[in-house]
Amino acid sequence: MPSRLALVILVSCLAGLVARPAHAETPVSIELVLAVDTSLSISDFEFSLQMKGIAEALRSKEVIELISVQNGVAMTLIQWAGWTNEMNWIPWRLLKTRQSVLAFAAEIEAVERDRVGYLTGIGTAVEAGLRAIATNRFAGRRRKIDVSGDGRNNAGRSPLVSRIIAQAQGVTINGLAILTDVADLDVYYRQHVISGPHAFVLKAGNYDDFARAMRLKLLRELAPAVSGKRP
Repeated sequence: MPSRLALVILVSCLAGLVARPAHAETPVSIELVLAVDTSLSISDFEFSLQMKGIAEALRSKEVIELISVQNGVAMTLIQWAGWTNEMNWIPWRLLKTRQSVLAFAAEIEAVERDRVGYLTGIGTAVEAGLRAIATNRFAGRRRKIDVSGDGRNNAGRSPLVSRIIAQAQGVTINGLAILTDVADLDVYYRQHVISGPHAFVLKAGNYDDFARAMRLKLLRELAPAVSGKRP
């Protein structure tokens, strides 16, 4: 087992790989990566329920109102399993108006499933989210990665390491645990995945419950950081 000093050195080196490049950036209130599990444990129908659930959550009146009071919300969606394919990520979208949110929701609902392996690489998903944030054209006051999935990590780098990298970059990781295969997956996400100020995990009992949980998650993530209160 590597020593603590070796781990710190490793994390420092890895964190440097996803540092922000110097270029002109558009200020926004939040940069949010939606990282969606598409591993073998998820059927095509269940993948469709996830996409429809995210779209439905975005279309809700409360979410649209929260976005409208921000100084811009930048969002992207990535699919992950054992690895990710950047060519098939939905590009970053700047959301300000109802029309821009509805357009993004329609784009998500229509996205095709990306076949990126059979395994579950949560650490891979986090690091893909960090790359997406580091290379975009936005400068968010808050930066967050929203990881949703139905299983524990079984491929790639440990999420324990990836979340240390995220913490060093000032990026918060929140989780949405789908409890279809692992009854206590929310506990695993809490112990191994989430990181950052006010990081949290929400549960979806199954894929039919995904839209409800995602709506609550977006409301909590998008709430203006003006107090300790949450929606």
